[in-house]
Amino acid sequence: AVRLVESGGDSVQIGESLRLSCTASGFTLGETDVAWYRRQPGKECELVSSISVEGSTDYTDSVKGRFTISPDNARNTMYLRMNSLKPEDTTVYYCGAKDSDRPTPDCYNHMDYWGKGTLVTVSS
Repeated sequence: AVRLVESGGDSVQIGESLRLSCTASGFTLGETDVAWYRRQPGKECELVSSISVEGSTDYTDSVKGRFTISPDNARNTMYLRMNSLKPEDTTVYYCGAKDSDRPTPDCYNHMDYWGKGTLVTVSS
């Protein structure tokens, strides 16, 4: 069966770091475009970071210089390293994957595959 499972979410203090994982089964993650999204209660989905099949990366302005997306093809996993975490980073993070033949959509549930999310909480 095709699955994407996020993990690594936790409760941390301001300025600390986390590494989120997105592990695929049933398909090869490295043969797809992958993106991390987040959605805060009552707000629209936000595309946090993406990486294309060719390895091109992109980040939303609020996380540039703090977050890094990186693949581990041997583990069929995509990571999101999050440094210098802020309270406004608190929410559920989702990963999604899609074929590279179309643009990255505005929300994870418009990708070809997506997971159930992992919760990140940043407190002072």
